[in-house]
Amino acid sequence: MRIKRLQFSNLRSIQSLAFDASADINIIHGQNGSGKTSILEGLHFLSVARSFRTHQSRYVISEGQQQLTCFAKIEGESDSGGLGVERTQQGDVRARFRGEEIDLTALAGLVPMQVIDSESFTLLDGSPSVRRQFIDWGGFHHSTGFISVWRGFQRALKQRNSLLKRGNIDRSLREVWDREFILHAERLTELRSAYVDALLPHFTGIAEQLVREVVTDLRFSPGWDKDQDLQTLLNESFERDMRQGFTSLGPQRADLKFKVGSRSAAEHLSRGQKKLVVSALKLAQGQLYEATRGHSCIYLIDDLPAELDKEHLATFCSFLKQSNSQSFVTCVEPSSMLEVWGATTDGALLNVDSGQLTAKQTFGEIYE
Repeated sequence: MRIKRLQFSNLRSIQSLAFDASADINIIHGQNGSGKTSILEGLHFLSVARSFRTHQSRYVISEGQQQLTCFAKIEGESDSGGLGVERTQQGDVRARFRGEEIDLTALAGLVPMQVIDSESFTLLDGSPSVRRQFIDWGGFHHSTGFISVWRGFQRALKQRNSLLKRGNIDRSLREVWDREFILHAERLTELRSAYVDALLPHFTGIAEQLVREVVTDLRFSPGWDKDQDLQTLLNESFERDMRQGFTSLGPQRADLKFKVGSRSAAEHLSRGQKKLVVSALKLAQGQLYEATRGHSCIYLIDDLPAELDKEHLATFCSFLKQSNSQSFVTCVEPSSMLEVWGATTDGALLNVDSGQLTAKQTFGEIYE
């Protein structure tokens, strides 16, 4: 699914902005603080109704305004088939598609987006929760039953932890929630493991192109020793869990392990190599999504040239050109990317200054 027109209002420094988007590559350039990353935030709102830069959405709404609005016309849809998301200072969210209100689960499945920015490094050196979110994004789009299993596990985990914090647990009640916990834990782990298995060949293939100088091994860790019975492990850790007030084993401890040889990738790789490995992960997710669903996701890439030398930047740009995806890329200086994409790419160059679009050219016009 591609976006053909975008409209934003009350989005950080952007009071009002509208433009037609290229089907393939959209380079948004300008000086720091010009509002180019805010455009990516507005796009992200159209996918999950929140920013990728902050959990406090009130900071994304323009100062003195009560709500922000993001709207897109979708390729292949009539003008009445637009997608709109509104969010108020109070946190209320309203999403509409084809004139009908939709919930956030439907919204997330409608226009999936992959973000590659400075915070993406946390996939390698951040907390395991970041990597679980990465897996669960993929699982949600890979398996139609994933979200119900995930919610069932979260409910069972919350209830079991509540009992542990209470201290004095009725044995029969504990057994009920242990059964519920194990049922959803094992099914969720099966779905996560299947997703990582499906992702791995895509990641390996892309990483071989982007980071040829190192080989990164990727392995899924389920959160407990799968060679042992989970009920037995829960019984053995019960007294410790009671003292701590939470369940110490299970899918809530799942992780992805990245190795270069015998060493942690986070410790071994340079910053530029980390960006390429993370990019390979995100691009692999998009590639697998397209293979599974038959249509592509959208890439939001903030400050693409940062941390990359000319050779690796050219390889990255070439991969985007070959993919069947729409991309929105920000930068300060676009010349190095324009050299790679050239006039044959369906692309647009948009200059942003003080939250306003000051110029727009197609790649064809640039190279006339």
